[in-house]
Amino acid sequence: MLNFLTQNYYYLLSLEFLTAIIGLLCYKYYKHSVAKYFIIFLLYVTVVDTLGLYTQYVSEDKALEFLIGTVFEKNYWLGTLSWDIGAVLFYTFYYRKILHYKLSKNIVLGVSILFLIFSLVYIGTHLNQFFLEYYSSVIVFGGFTVVLCSSLYFVEMLLSEKILYFYKDLNFYISVVIFMWWIIITPLTFYDVYYTYDEVNSFSDWNYVHLRQQIYIFANLFMYLCFTVALIYCRPRKNEIVDCK
Repeated sequence: MLNFLTQNYYYLLSLEFLTAIIGLLCYKYYKHSVAKYFIIFLLYVTVVDTLGLYTQYVSEDKALEFLIGTVFEKNYWLGTLSWDIGAVLFYTFYYRKILHYKLSKNIVLGVSILFLIFSLVYIGTHLNQFFLEYYSSVIVFGGFTVVLCSSLYFVEMLLSEKILYFYKDLNFYISVVIFMWWIIITPLTFYDVYYTYDEVNSFSDWNYVHLRQQIYIFANLFMYLCFTVALIYCRPRKNEIVDCK
């Protein structure tokens, strides 16, 4: 199964599409709650990941052959902007919506501002890496930010009556999943020295590349399957009021 998924990444992307479609179908149940932003975010991620596949056409005799040898031959820049920075900022926005305590909201706001400033300054002072590799420091700071957000949510849940019906709360499943995903994925950035690239030479260690790909595949498979099931399971039934805060 692993070889099948590795060689057929489009099937994993199809799972992203399925999650986004399920989100759209369930939107009517969540349209009066903060969860609607999460559904929009799923659509955003699907579009970005689809656009990131442009590298499949950057080769001889393919549509984007003219990008060979240019800084756009690889899509590191897209991943950095859309996921390493964009996704983290979305989650800080989302958690400021669902957290109750003013202190928690202020912590998230402060950390998000620091993260954005740090990311812009770091990228600005290391522009030579922008098209060649991911920024480890940005990824680690982003991972810390998301883990902090989800941890604050868990603390608030433990201190409230919501702990009595946590299993019905979509935000609980979102928090568990992204907490686990970032805990698994973030450490990989320390080994990205084996996953760098430039327009002339590839510095990739292919054993690491394949291991990294396998970890990402299973992590994403877990994440999107959980999101899909949670959106369906947690949707409000008739006569129920949505409480996403």
